[in-house]
Amino acid sequence: MTDRLIAGLRWVESALLVVLLGTMVLLAAYQVIARNFFDTGILWGDALVRVLVLWVTFIGATIASRDDQHIRIDLLTRFFDDRSNAWLGRFRSLFTAAVAGLFAWYSAEFVALDYQDGIVAFSSVPAWICEAVMPVGGALISLRYLLRTLTLS
Repeated sequence: MTDRLIAGLRWVESALLVVLLGTMVLLAAYQVIARNFFDTGILWGDALVRVLVLWVTFIGATIASRDDQHIRIDLLTRFFDDRSNAWLGRFRSLFTAAVAGLFAWYSAEFVALDYQDGIVAFSSVPAWICEAVMPVGGALISLRYLLRTLTLS
């Protein structure tokens, strides 16, 4: 049951990334073509592309974190044995979980402030909806690395 749930979540993450990235590329291409050849375009198209970049970034980061494929500096592992490297890996995962958790906390406060102030991102879309991926993505990354810390041997 758990394996099916995890596989389903992986599929949803990957599908969402593909759809958002495709939408972003198509919208950006449409904007360029429409402006250069027809002197028109979607008024809020550029703002939506910026929001899609934010969403693609965070969904991509959560996908990278699910398999521990994020960018890291791995200099110390060359100087230690396997047992020490296991502890370094556990510390690295815990540190990553803490940083992502702090990011999730403070970005949630940021999103809440935009919600309270009624900030509009583009058209009539509230900014907090566009920014909601930040605390959710940070929390998912933090949770994944916290679980990785507890399960590393």
